[in-house]
Amino acid sequence: MVEGPPLRADAQRNRARILDAAEAVFAEFGTRASTEEVARRAGVAIGTVFRHFPSKDDLLAAIMKRLLAQLVEEAGRHDLFAFFTHTVAQAAAKKTAVDLLAGSGVDIRLPDALAHLEEAVGRLLEQAQAAGAVADSVRLPEVMALLASVCQGALHGGWNEQLQARTLAVIFSGLKCD
Repeated sequence: MVEGPPLRADAQRNRARILDAAEAVFAEFGTRASTEEVARRAGVAIGTVFRHFPSKDDLLAAIMKRLLAQLVEEAGRHDLFAFFTHTVAQAAAKKTAVDLLAGSGVDIRLPDALAHLEEAVGRLLEQAQAAGAVADSVRLPEVMALLASVCQGALHGGWNEQLQARTLAVIFSGLKCD
């Protein structure tokens, strides 16, 4: 993705429309979907898409980066247990970027975005431990692995609200202090 000076308001709106359309198109057709279809649904010319995202990989990376930024924002609104519940529900409902990137063969590395998410979840873990809701022996790598695993499970068939609730109850029970 091309970084540069701040975008004008109309360019920001176009970028957001492109990302929204791309999420929908890729969720519907997979990573083989055309950028022309993304442009059509966004209501912009194909050149506008490529001006913002020079390649399809850049577009996919931007979708992931936006998703991770949304998760960081959500972490600021919830405690650890509510964040887990919300994130898993979103993963089950959206099935977008994470699912399609898993099978896309695209190597997208977003260390800064992932670091921000880890920091946010780390703060939630510290707060939960300070409140006595999570055992002091629980560490951030385990929490991140649990979150990633349960979200991955939510992306695949057979996931429903009852299974989500039971799975989260098991995880929450394991995190709590004895």
